[in-house]
Amino acid sequence: MKFMCLVLLDSEVTKTMTDADWQALGAASLDYDTYLFRDGSLIMAQALQGPDTARTVRVRKGEAVVSDGPYIETREQVAGFVLVEARDMDHAIEIAKGIPIAKIGAVEIRPEYLIPRP
Repeated sequence: MKFMCLVLLDSEVTKTMTDADWQALGAASLDYDTYLFRDGSLIMAQALQGPDTARTVRVRKGEAVVSDGPYIETREQVAGFVLVEARDMDHAIEIAKGIPIAKIGAVEIRPEYLIPRP
């Protein structure tokens, strides 16, 4: 079963990180992605640009409205994602515990939605 691990970072925490801390976190993240790939769990992982580059699109009554930034105001912002194959939620949680950013941020895990066949 597929699980999306949404990687969340607190913008206030990242502002206090040194360049060396940031580089170490990036290296640890790439190492963990490599481990997951070799383990057969990694489907895809990707860091994302900051929320200041985001656009939110809503279509209402046929009209598209595009606004700058994320939809919600929060200190924790989506920084990336890791899409994994796991046996179940417990296995996905074990995988998420190893994501280095979980030590300073958070990882939200969501299982894929399986559409029931008629």
